[in-house]
Amino acid sequence: MTHTTSLANNFEPGISRPTRAPLVSEEAFQRASFGVSVLLFIVSSAVTVLWCNSMSAMRGMPMPGGWTMSMAWMRMPGQTWADATASFIGMWVVMMVAMMLPSLAPTLWRYRQSIGRARETLRGRLTALVGLGYFFVWTLFGLAVFPLGVAAASIEMERPALARAVPIAAALVVLIAGALQFTKWKAQHLTSCREAPGRDYILPTHEGAAWQLGLHFGLHCGFSCANLTAILLVLGVMDLRAMALVTAAITAERLAPAGEHIARAIGGVVVSAGLFLIMRAVGLE
Repeated sequence: MTHTTSLANNFEPGISRPTRAPLVSEEAFQRASFGVSVLLFIVSSAVTVLWCNSMSAMRGMPMPGGWTMSMAWMRMPGQTWADATASFIGMWVVMMVAMMLPSLAPTLWRYRQSIGRARETLRGRLTALVGLGYFFVWTLFGLAVFPLGVAAASIEMERPALARAVPIAAALVVLIAGALQFTKWKAQHLTSCREAPGRDYILPTHEGAAWQLGLHFGLHCGFSCANLTAILLVLGVMDLRAMALVTAAITAERLAPAGEHIARAIGGVVVSAGLFLIMRAVGLE
């Protein structure tokens, strides 16, 4: 009798009872995530544009062969090599966020959905760790690229004969980059980039696994678009037009329904561009 009365009192009008705070809906979280991604993309793109414009305003070094050495591989007056490296890596990471975020954001969203049973705060933290792991890999790539660029620039400045060969060497890099779009190596890494996390297995919901997954995607996607990134490096790491074209190509082959066919189509265009650049370098244009 006492138990029945207690239950009845819980539903009497005028008596408040504790309620559970409603959880954020998936639709609201999706809108918020989209807004954050767009804001991050706009900010990183704006900073990249400002950096490229400021470096371009300094004018590069005219080199034998009719091309210009980028200031990205040189120290500014009074700057140590440690400072130059830190400056390059900072801008490299910002540039990679602007270039890779359009294709990474859907992957992060699919990952968050695949761990739907985890707590809301944990899901957000794990998703952020995947993104951090992904861009950590790109940071390591930048740390490898900068000393190679500095060494190449130093050799080219000391040896005019090699400097004259740079235009045709850059054209050959573009040609090879296009040819790699048709290889099995490219197809395998691109498939890994396009796979939805957790589609075929249940993902563990702890920080170490999220970090490792971010590293995994970063490595595969880094290798997948290494040839396209090489085009950006040889044509001018501060060239906004080249950056926009490479970003569009990477995004299309990762997100389009027929990504493998898109990759081959991009390869055809790049091979044609490489042949054109070779003809121009040898004076056959």
